[in-house]
Parts: sequence; C-alpha cells; structure tokens
Amino acid sequence: MKFLRTLMDKPAPLFKKGGKLEFFYPLYEAIDTFNFTPGKVTACAPHVRDALDLKRLMFTVVIALVPCMFMGMWNVGFQANAALASGMTPEGWRGALIAALGIGFDPGSLFACLVHGALYFIPVLIVAFTVGGGIEVFVAMLKKHEVNEGFFVTGFLIPCILPPTIPLWQVALATAFGVVIGKEIFGGTGMNIFNPALVTRAFLYFAYPAQNSGDKVWVAVRPEQAIDGFSGASLLARIAEIPPDTADRAYEAAVNGLVINGKAVTWMDAFLGWIPGSMGETSTLACLLGAALLILTGVASWRIMVSMAAGCFGMTLLLNLANSKTNEMMNLPFHWHFVIGAFAFGMVFMATEPVTGTYTLTGKYVYGLGIGVMTALIRVVNPAFPEGVMLAILFMNILAPLIDYVVVARNINRRVARSAV
Repeated sequence: MKFLRTLMDKPAPLFKKGGKLEFFYPLYEAIDTFNFTPGKVTACAPHVRDALDLKRLMFTVVIALVPCMFMGMWNVGFQANAALASGMTPEGWRGALIAALGIGFDPGSLFACLVHGALYFIPVLIVAFTVGGGIEVFVAMLKKHEVNEGFFVTGFLIPCILPPTIPLWQVALATAFGVVIGKEIFGGTGMNIFNPALVTRAFLYFAYPAQNSGDKVWVAVRPEQAIDGFSGASLLARIAEIPPDTADRAYEAAVNGLVINGKAVTWMDAFLGWIPGSMGETSTLACLLGAALLILTGVASWRIMVSMAAGCFGMTLLLNLANSKTNEMMNLPFHWHFVIGAFAFGMVFMATEPVTGTYTLTGKYVYGLGIGVMTALIRVVNPAFPEGVMLAILFMNILAPLIDYVVVARNINRRVARSAV
C-alpha cells in the first residue's frame, strides 16, 4: 500500500491547480479516492460525522447485487448449454473460446454455465462502464469538479436489466443516452429526477424493440441455424400470449405450472430464476437476498418495498375478481406477478433508488403503492407492454417531488393548526 501511495503522490503536482495536467485532475482524483480514503477533513463546525459516505453506500448496493449477477450469469450459461445439449452446434467467438479452453457445454456443470454466461454478461458490463464512466469523467473535467461515484451502481445495473445477446453498440448508445439525458442534464449525481439505468432500458425498449422485447428478449442457439443463441420469449410474454378461456388458463399455472416450449415451468422455477429473461432479473430469491442486506444496512427503504408489493397485491386481487374470459393476464395470481418479469429486481434495486424516490416516510408508502398498482395495470390492461415495472417506476419518479411536497405541506398545516390553539 505504501508503494501505491507513493506512486499516486509523485505525479500529484502535475494535476493540481497550476500543473500541466490540471484539466485531468478529476480523473486523477477519482483513481486516488478509489484506492484510498480522501485525506481531507472538515476543519470547523458545523459538520456531521457519519461512517456512511457515498462511496460506501455505492459499494453496499453493488455487494447486494452480487447474488443477482452470479445467478444471472449461471442462468444465461445454463439456458444456452441446455439448448446446445439438444444437438445444436455452437458457433461464434463464445463457442470457439469455450471449446479452446476445454470447458464444454454441460448444463449440469456449475462452472461451465458460469463461464458461458459470463461471456455474455461481462462484455456488456465493460461497455457500460467504459461509455458511462468515460462520460462521467469528461463532464467532471469540463465542469472542474470531482468525479462522483453515482455511475458505479448504474454500471452494474445496466447489464442486469438487458437481454444476454443485445448488440454491444446498442449498449453503448443507450448508456450514453441514459447518463446524459437521465442525469447529466439535470446537474449530475444527486440532481437527476429519473433513474439513469431505467432511462437506458427505456431507450432500448422503444428504440430497438425487436432486440429487447417480444420473442427476442432471450436469444442465447437458433434451431434453424448454428449460432451462439437460443431464441425464445420471456415467461411474462408467454403468459400474455395464452389463448383466452382455454385449458391452459393463466390462473391454473398456480397449481399445474405453465407449459413453455413443451416444458412445464413451475412457480418455484420462476422464484429461483432458471427461466428466460434479462440477465440479472430472473431470480426473485437472489433479489430478496440483496434486499435483506440493503434493509439491514439502512441503504434501501423497506417501506417502498412493502408498499410496492402491497399495491400490486391489491390491484391483482381486484383484477382477479373480474374473472375475465378475454384477457388471461387478468386471472394471473399475485404470487406469479411477484416472480416473473422484473418485479422483484425493480422493487429492490430500482424503486428504492434514494435520489429519484420520495424522501418523506409517508411519501415512501404512497410512492411504492403507486408503483405496485401501475405495474399490475400496465401488465394486464396494455397488451403492448407485457412488462410494467420500468414504466411504473419512471412515472412515479416524476410524481415523487409532488408527493413529498403534499406530505410536507400537510404536516406544516397540522402544526400551524396546533400552534394556533
């Protein structure tokens, strides 16, 4: 550590004010504070000492994401290896690399599935961090301020919410859009009104729907040609396609399981996460493990999580009462809504994002409740959008300041009334 400290201190004068590389000081400072705790301290009052700074908060969220990322990589590799085990021929650079390393394509091998899945996940991660981190550093140099750690979590969230074989140029374009339009134009970290990762996902969802929704949400060995991909829709999209008033009614899935591509998918399969979907969103169990850490450390609000689940539960019960003969999504029970799509991931990592959510305690309940209700409505009522979590959170991001304003105003009015007495 002493060697690294010396290595950072020697070129420091070049980057400080008046140095030849002063313009690049934010980049130097970012690398320095990544390796060491900042040496600056508050010299005079008033100030508050708190062990939880922005960097530690971001690291806590990333640690909470680890189960989702590893489960996502395993599931991507498992789905691809399972398709290859049926007799398809692996091609492309992923297949060539795995064959060269002698790892194989055994769907029963944890290591083989993790490696194969990592070859989908890691390139997306690298592109997201390169583009998003580069923009953050460039903006910091232009504005002459320190590089914030705001993109650190966003960079890990982006691969988790994308399908495994999304073109990398789309990842780069969408990440740039999400960082610039979703955050930088509002003033940077702490000033944005939308979650940048969700803005990235929304951009891809509407700009390139063929690669990000419908029957292309999971593409990992197409039967008609030998490439390293398997074409199939997500479970949520399959449920939306169930013919109305048939033997395969959606509500019977709660007992018998859904039949997807000739294979019965049970509720437990969806809960554990070995179903098609975006890379980090399929496992509700992994999301709940992350939620436990975030709640115990006080980083995320349990009020938003509980109220979001309650909102979806209540709205789903009302829709179930209709017993629709024309829209089978209306008959889907709540416990299926919870384990399919991005509900659990959005509830734990997206809705609880502190900058774009509500600040007041009462507002958190209203905010989460609104997301849950809108998620169920969008999924059920609008057939064009089988997944409603992303749009529901973005819409409630807009309403969050208004919710807090109303809560604070009501509290002030009550205090004024009491003081008048």
